[in-house]
Formats: sequence, structure tokens, C-alpha cells
Amino acid sequence: MRGEEEVARVWEEKREGIHEEDGRGLGGSEIQPTNPHHSVCTPRGTSSIMARSGALPLLAALILAFAAAATVAGAPAAATDFIRKSCRETQFPSVCVQSLSSYGAAGNSPQELARAALSVSADRAKSASAYVGRLVGPGLRGGSGSSGGAKKGSSSSSPARDCMENMADSVGHLRDAAKELGGNMGRAGTAAFRWHLSNVQTWCSAALTDENTCLDGLSRGVDARTRAAIRSKVVDVAQVTSNALALVNRVGSGH
Repeated sequence: MRGEEEVARVWEEKREGIHEEDGRGLGGSEIQPTNPHHSVCTPRGTSSIMARSGALPLLAALILAFAAAATVAGAPAAATDFIRKSCRETQFPSVCVQSLSSYGAAGNSPQELARAALSVSADRAKSASAYVGRLVGPGLRGGSGSSGGAKKGSSSSSPARDCMENMADSVGHLRDAAKELGGNMGRAGTAAFRWHLSNVQTWCSAALTDENTCLDGLSRGVDARTRAAIRSKVVDVAQVTSNALALVNRVGSGH
């Protein structure tokens, strides 16, 4: 910031010097507002000084912009390095880095990074559930008929519909886990902290089980094209959830 103050000081001195020279060139009289329709004669040398000084605001702006860019660029670089190092301990490191690359706010906190990973998983699980729901169609979603719709796992339900409900359950578990991890867990290492962290691990594990159950169910009663489309979405969710659980466990390991 010292450089910015120096630029501002130099510009102010230049501006005052121009005003003084303008005053001498006009016989020391005060500069009066001019009629824009009349031509104005400026003292010799004043135009060239003003032309040179006109570059100063641009120079100052460029310096300020460069300083700001350097500051902004430095923070994400450090955050990205932290994310990359943390993701090395997950099962799918490249997926981990890609999914968390926009979460610079996590800083260097393993707990905040794990919470961000849980949020990513919840968002993707919700998207996958909605996608499966569109493939299933309204006729197999449970509806509001007298039967109340087929229950998950019943003989009248379809594997795709079961998968949709599994993913919806996964969303709930992941949101509960993220909320717990972002709440007041107490000081790290205390019994209260370990209890809250255990809840997070349980919910995250349950979400991963839901996703794997969905994938297992798709092996029967689903045509190949639909199975491949659903599997692509759910595998993506399962990978980010597995990574999230690994980052949660990292919080508990004292990193």
C-alpha cells in the first residue's frame, strides 16, 4: 500500500504544480469558468504538461489493478494447493480436486473442506435423484392414488424407482452431515467433538450405502440404456461421497 500512497502523492503534487503554472501563464488571475461555445487559449507549455500528467491517473490505476490482481491470485493458489494435498488421501483424488476447486473459502481448514465436500455430494445426489425421477416418469413415483404408491423394495416397485428413493435418502443424510459438521462441535479432541464427528461419519456412511444400494438394484429389471444413464450419474455421486467421507475422517485424525 506504500507504493499506492506514493503514486497518489506524486499525482497530487503534479496537479498542484499544473494549477500554479496555469495561474502564472494567465497573469496570476483566478481561472474563471469558460463558455463552451468560445475557443480557449491556453498558455504555452500548459497543454504539454497536462498531456504528460494525463498519463499519471492511468499509471496509478494500472499499479492498483496489478496489486489487487496479485493479492487475489495469491489466495486461490494457496487454497488450491491445500485442496490438492488434502485430496491425495481420498480414493478419487482427481474427482476430489475438480469438485472442490471453487471452494477457496475453505482456506486451510480440514473441517471446512470436509463440510464443502459434503455440500457438493448433497447437491449432486439431489441432481441425480431428480434425473432418475424424470426417467422413471410420474406413473412410477408413488403418486397420490389410494394405494399411496409402491413402497421401496416391494414387489410392485421398480429398481429405477427404488434408486430414486435411495438417492433422495442420500441427500437427507448428506445435508444432516454437513449441518452437523458446520455447527458448534466443541473443541477438537474433546468428547463432545468426537461425538459430533461420529454423527457426521454415520450419516455420510449411510449416504454412501444408499448410493451403492441404488447401483446394485439397477442390475435387474432395467433396460441397458436406462441403466447406463442412471449409473453414470450415481457413480459420480458415490465417488464424491466417498471422497467426502475420507475428508471427514481426516478431520478426526487430527490433521
